[in-house]
Amino acid sequence: MDVELELAPDVLVPREETELLGRRAAAILRDHAGQATVIDMCCGSGNLALGIAADIPSARVWGADLTDSTVALARRNVERLALQERVTIRQGDLFAALEGEELEGAVDLIVCNPPYISTSHLEGDSAHLLATEPREAFDGGPYGISIHQRLVRDAIAFLKPGGWLLFEFGEGQERQAAALLARTKAYGAVTFATDAAGKPRVALVQRRAGESAVNAFEGRGE
Repeated sequence: MDVELELAPDVLVPREETELLGRRAAAILRDHAGQATVIDMCCGSGNLALGIAADIPSARVWGADLTDSTVALARRNVERLALQERVTIRQGDLFAALEGEELEGAVDLIVCNPPYISTSHLEGDSAHLLATEPREAFDGGPYGISIHQRLVRDAIAFLKPGGWLLFEFGEGQERQAAALLARTKAYGAVTFATDAAGKPRVALVQRRAGESAVNAFEGRGE
């Protein structure tokens, strides 16, 4: 997204699919009136948070990630691009990182590039990825969607009615992504952005009005 970033061996290297996610988010925000409140969950090096902030001057962005090294790198990139006034990086386990920021029900758009490779694939045909990048950046649990499940559920409490959730997923995971969103009954119809090969790689969905995080999963064993 036309920003220059510092990277490190223990942080995910941004890929082309993630730029697709960032540019779709920026396109939505261009039509937003006034300041937009944005969360970049699983922010890594800060590539999405910083790409969006650089492209959309009205965006106020919070990035969040789990590990010390990732958060430190993202903060260095914020300073590198002199975006400290509009980009804040917090550390913690998904949305727990943002406790105390008073963002519940106030967010216009959430982006996320979570880990989405299954544990078994990382120990098999995708093991080469771990030679130069950390397991935490790739391991999405037994089916590759463990983080997506939590993201889809927990984002509801933060999004305004009509707010957007955009997230990346692996090749062939679009049915799983659609099913996760449909189960909550808190989102509208999902659409997918496709990569250069025509494969769905990014989900785009809006939060419905009048559906709380509690009601969305009531009686569903979540």
